[in-house]
Amino acid sequence: MSTITLQIPEKVDLDPKETARFLAAKLYEIGRLSLGQAAELAGLSKVAFSEVLGDYDVSLINHPISDIRKDASKI
Repeated sequence: MSTITLQIPEKVDLDPKETARFLAAKLYEIGRLSLGQAAELAGLSKVAFSEVLGDYDVSLINHPISDIRKDASKI
């Protein structure tokens, strides 16, 4: 795993665990990470991570509409 260092002003009160969970959720949402990868980044199991996705307005079912239409056309 890589390490990224961010310079955050002291006025901004960020909890490292919360920040990692937020970043993982948003990277999952845009398709940059799989559920397992995002859960690992967040420091959670897949089940626990899937439960906190709603806290960040991220859907567990995260498939592009084009994929859904493609799959539906096969039925």
